[in-house]
Amino acid sequence: MGETTTELPEFDLATGGGGRLRNSDLLGRRTVLYFYPKDDTPGCTLEGQEFTRLLPEFERAGVAVYGVSPDSGESHDAFAAKCELGIPLVSDPDRRLIDFFQLWVTKSRYGRSYMGVDRSTFLIGPDGRVAREWRTVKPEGHAGEVLAAVRGGADPA
Repeated sequence: MGETTTELPEFDLATGGGGRLRNSDLLGRRTVLYFYPKDDTPGCTLEGQEFTRLLPEFERAGVAVYGVSPDSGESHDAFAAKCELGIPLVSDPDRRLIDFFQLWVTKSRYGRSYMGVDRSTFLIGPDGRVAREWRTVKPEGHAGEVLAAVRGGADPA
């Protein structure tokens, strides 16, 4: 977890449901961008459901929340419907934001190495700059930790 003031690059990415998200859309309010490896996997489902459960609290704090992965918009739509997610999911198949944040990393599972997204979250300030970051996070309880940070108080969970 750390603080920074990095400005986001220009981007225009598809969201589930046929929408778009551009860097200009983030100006004027705080935004959480949480990056996750893959739709419809156990950890990503848990994280998405926790952000969905806490979404009304984020909204009361004036904070928008988006999940980002390299999966397609169609995959996001199926994932959101199956797991009852209320968070807009952003498709970054060319890894525009994923690479910007250096989240495409070598991972290892069962002795096999592969490339994938390092589960991380970024709080974007109203000025479009990164205000805070959480890298290599565990999905369970993470949404509550981010909410506590945006509120400036204790963990709500």
